[in-house]
Amino acid sequence: MTRPLDPTDERRAERIVLAAFAISFLAGISLLVLYILGGQTQLEGVLLMLCLGGIGVGIVVWGKRLIPAGIHIEARHPIGGGQQATEDLAEAITEEAGFSRRKLLIGALAGTLAGLAAALAIPVLSLGPAPGKALFQTSWKQGAKLALRGGAPVKLDDLPLGGVLTVFPDGDATDPNSATLMIRVDPALLQLDPDHLAWAPGGIVAYSKVCTHAGCPVGLYRSAQHTLICPCHQSEFDVLVGAKPINGPAARPLPQLPIRMAADGTFVALGDFPDPVGPSFWNITHDD
Repeated sequence: MTRPLDPTDERRAERIVLAAFAISFLAGISLLVLYILGGQTQLEGVLLMLCLGGIGVGIVVWGKRLIPAGIHIEARHPIGGGQQATEDLAEAITEEAGFSRRKLLIGALAGTLAGLAAALAIPVLSLGPAPGKALFQTSWKQGAKLALRGGAPVKLDDLPLGGVLTVFPDGDATDPNSATLMIRVDPALLQLDPDHLAWAPGGIVAYSKVCTHAGCPVGLYRSAQHTLICPCHQSEFDVLVGAKPINGPAARPLPQLPIRMAADGTFVALGDFPDPVGPSFWNITHDD
């Protein structure tokens, strides 16, 4: 049987536990409020330390000072004794477990866990809003002209054989994911499926400029080999076969923009890219 706790030491330990849990709760709530108001890295670190430290101190003091741990052997009494003895035994077991008359401490523990939950909400809030369908869309729309940044729409004569230009929808470059490479090649060399071949009027193909490996701009074109090169990690894409990767870490082709030639010699988009541009993500095959 365990030795009873000294009442004075017990009250002192209870006050320490309550103070530690109170500090932890207030620190957690203050941390969340500070984050909402704009945050301050150093203060957030101090508050997080107080929040976690208060929980640790409270639990350690509770375990060491309020739950009896010493083992003392007493004489064995006869077994049995009636209903009163059973009730006394149940009360003794409860007291030895350290939870009798501890409702205030248990409530304080629940409060400090709420403060911890408030602190842990900060990483969740920092994730920002869900991207929704933004990863599947760019600013290209049906009828948008292929134009230089802030300039006039590109015409067929503006792009010589083997030439390459970076274009945007109606020249609007506010959406970096809409950056597109217009490349003119010999139409007889193209090896595209019939649907994609119809998107290459006059040998003009339009591919996303955003690398499918890490999102870098694919800015180098070797006209002799008909390959696009990403300078970041040296991924290479074959322009003649749908910009499929032939070297480097990229695993997906550069999406091809569906375009047509207008009567005035300019080029317009038939819609957005049929596939998501840029690096792959977990649900890239569906946008629901």
